[in-house]
Amino acid sequence: MANVTFDSLKKEISNRNFAPVYLLMGEEAYFIDQLTELLLEEVLTEAEKDFNLLTFYGVDSDVNTIVTAARRFPMMAEYQLIVVKEAQELNKFELLDSYVKNPLKSTVLVINYKHGTVDKRKAVIKHIEKNGGVVFESKKWYENQVPAFIKNYFSGKNILIDEKSAQMITDFVGNDISKLIQQLQKLEVSLPESSNRVTSELIEKNVGISKDYNNFELLKAIAEKNILKAQTIVDYFGKNQKDNPNVVTLSVLFNYFSNLLECFWLPQKSEKNVMSTLNLKSPFFARDYMTGLRNYNATQVMEIITHLRTFDGKSKGIDNLSASPGELLKELVYKIMH
Repeated sequence: MANVTFDSLKKEISNRNFAPVYLLMGEEAYFIDQLTELLLEEVLTEAEKDFNLLTFYGVDSDVNTIVTAARRFPMMAEYQLIVVKEAQELNKFELLDSYVKNPLKSTVLVINYKHGTVDKRKAVIKHIEKNGGVVFESKKWYENQVPAFIKNYFSGKNILIDEKSAQMITDFVGNDISKLIQQLQKLEVSLPESSNRVTSELIEKNVGISKDYNNFELLKAIAEKNILKAQTIVDYFGKNQKDNPNVVTLSVLFNYFSNLLECFWLPQKSEKNVMSTLNLKSPFFARDYMTGLRNYNATQVMEIITHLRTFDGKSKGIDNLSASPGELLKELVYKIMH
């Protein structure tokens, strides 16, 4: 059961196929918390928790106490459940190896190691995996993975959302899954009783993203070389910098033009090849690249990437004495489109 995915691990836990040790580690706390909550729900009944659930915190616990507790047998239950939170703060973490080399099958030991990972070369990792335990690394997602997550989240609740709306949310929130879930839950409870579809209008009303003035629409306008639309969006961004920071716009544009440059080297610049090369999940996301291939050439895109790097420097005060964020963005978009 080593190195499993989040979904397969959820399935195993829901089917009550418990491992003796779970090391849940990584930069993305959301998936660690979700798996821990699921184990808390599934391993013990409410009545069994009184005598068989123990929680330790790394900052004020020691390994010997945790190991001693793990070696006890459950009382009037099949399992005892031990959860170690903030294990990254645990002094002499590697001493857990003395237990994981020979764990009790009647103990489910859950170790939450957030905001980092244990060196996979260490004996404690090897012994967890060798003795039927689970090592799960919860990695930060790339932003291009987020729209599919949004669609799957709503699909599991029989709610529909289109690609544009999913991308709007992604551009606004980024790849912080915990913050993203908060916004998705907000949209879920805001749905009218007669509807099961999340629309751009609903997002604008409840999340605060304008359906007409956002990075998705700006990118589309730039790809189409729609100068008037791009200028209108940039003017709006300049007046609403708090909700439309340049750093997010820069990230969106740099990602797009870097990918677009890669597309120029394709022997056949078809939508199918673009999707495959860029690992896009839907033809919807390939359309802007197909448009960009028609409206720009490779030399122009390389120059645009240089402009983006210069813009990044100026945004940080390099060779910029007085230009405001809005003025800098206006200059950048002008250079991209002319």
